[in-house]
Amino acid sequence: CESISFCTPAVLRTRHSTLNSRIMGESDLTDRAGRRMEALMRHVAPQPTSGAVRLQNRAVPRQRTDVVKWAGWGYNDAGFRVNEKGQVQFSGDKYSFGNTELPFLRKFMEDVCKLDLNDYHAPPKSYPGTVPQPIVNPAFCKDIEDHCGAMSTDTNERIFRARGQTCYEMWQMRHGKIKRFPDLIVWPRTHEDVEHIVAAATRHNVALIPYGGGTSVSLALQCPPTEKRMIVSVDTSDMCEILEVNADNMTVRVQCGIVGQDLERKLRKYNFCCGHEPDSIEFSSLGGWIATRASGMKKNIYGNIEDVVVSFRTVTPRGVVERRTQAPRISAGPDPLQSIMGSEGTLGIVTEATIKVRPLPAKRSYASLVFPSFQHGVKFMRELAYRRAAPASVRLVDNVQFKFGLSLKQESASAWQSMMDAAKKFYVTQIRKFNPDEMCVCTLLFEGDANEVEAHRKRVLEIAAAHGGLDGGEENGRRGYTLTFVIAYLRDIGLDYNMIAESFETSCPWENVLTVCSSTKKRIYERLRELGVTKPPFVSARVTQTYDAGAAIYFYMGIPCAGLSDPCGTYHDVEDAAREEIIRCGGSISHHHGIGKLRKRFMADTNTDSASSIHKAVKAELDPKNIFAAGNIH
Repeated sequence: CESISFCTPAVLRTRHSTLNSRIMGESDLTDRAGRRMEALMRHVAPQPTSGAVRLQNRAVPRQRTDVVKWAGWGYNDAGFRVNEKGQVQFSGDKYSFGNTELPFLRKFMEDVCKLDLNDYHAPPKSYPGTVPQPIVNPAFCKDIEDHCGAMSTDTNERIFRARGQTCYEMWQMRHGKIKRFPDLIVWPRTHEDVEHIVAAATRHNVALIPYGGGTSVSLALQCPPTEKRMIVSVDTSDMCEILEVNADNMTVRVQCGIVGQDLERKLRKYNFCCGHEPDSIEFSSLGGWIATRASGMKKNIYGNIEDVVVSFRTVTPRGVVERRTQAPRISAGPDPLQSIMGSEGTLGIVTEATIKVRPLPAKRSYASLVFPSFQHGVKFMRELAYRRAAPASVRLVDNVQFKFGLSLKQESASAWQSMMDAAKKFYVTQIRKFNPDEMCVCTLLFEGDANEVEAHRKRVLEIAAAHGGLDGGEENGRRGYTLTFVIAYLRDIGLDYNMIAESFETSCPWENVLTVCSSTKKRIYERLRELGVTKPPFVSARVTQTYDAGAAIYFYMGIPCAGLSDPCGTYHDVEDAAREEIIRCGGSISHHHGIGKLRKRFMADTNTDSASSIHKAVKAELDPKNIFAAGNIH
């Protein structure tokens, strides 16, 4: 078993010597087995790994906290903060406007979000709670020692993989409230390693939770508090290589632990791209996309994940589920891969996938549009879908989010720019009579051949003009698209200053889009009043993806939580009320975030009992001992 330097043999021997009384399901082990465990753990010594060069060629290393936050979103050196001058600043150089002040954001946070930016609650530098000693199954560990790149019971690694990215989990991390931690982390390197690990877990009755990018926002990675068996987090991040490129078929075979930014970077060497670009592309993995039925910002050209994937392999306790053909489409009864896609780690581990690729686009062009109202913007989006004219990405934000976007602008670089900004504002509000409290903005991205992009852009602008839209310029479109990768960092500064915030999403038919948006916002305000919350929330919506028959909608909700006895409980109470309203108005339980444990109770509103029994029957057949015990979906 290759080793990792952050898990020393002395630490492991000390830990495992105290665990004899805590090993679950192994009470009949002899002292000889215990000595074998000691010998096994001596393999985990700080020495170079044979895969060190290969593993350096990726965005996030095994010891993830070297690069990303232990209890927050994104890179360690990136994020919003109030600087020494009292201005809000985005730090770090990972993004185009890093290390710059945002002079309008403080006023927005104080006036609109009602936050006191003098009341700072610094996040702890390490987990403030108690982490129990791991439950260890020595026979399992011995069984897999030659079939993983590394294994670790390091406390920090266990803490990191005990959570996803919901505001609830971040609150728990900051306050030391995590109820159950994985006991062991293992890093398989290949499909065959995963087969050995799953087979060993089945033999020794060990619980497994697959771990890809760790970006789940559905509590899918949360360890069940009542699980008494050893829980092993199977970290697939060492499985990050492109295995085969087929230029004739325009496909590649890829290990599923690869994260989106690494996939695109490696494909560029072949002049290809995948094009699947969720907001979390920097950190989320291909396997995670498949496991949650993910969607990306550029799905209008490249498709959702079900359109991108040709086939994939999944290791279950019953064996490997895969198709024996790489044909682009097949009529051979119910598709077994569709039973796996969206199963959220409850059936097995997705190890490899064959996906479609495209040539790198010759041109990428941004645009933005300004509409008199959200209603005008939605009609424009509907016509784009009707005419099959949507560009790679098109997203419409409401007035609240439009104003919030303005607060994220940097100071104009010159007097000329300031004058031009003032002139544009005068034209929009005084000449065209757009109401600043109703107008909204749409950002667009075009990709493709240079001539096609220009023709497409012209067509879209003509459709927009028919609905009262004005050309807002390329730079605003570029900036709006880039902000997508930065918005998630706002959740963390919110926690620093007593606001608990999160996004949630849905999809619905076109005829319900406006009703879902307005009624859900109204219900959020009502529920907060019922709970006695007096400070107004931040609530906004945007239409993010379009289809022939409907659209996807994102909601952003932030609740000032100073003085609340249970901020997380309040937030989730209100989010559940919003979800109930979404479903009542014809919306779905989720467009692409998935179910996890967070939305399980709404499954009865989504599928009939007979429909739900299909997944339960597949689970019973493929995993009768509940080895994949995350407890998601049902």
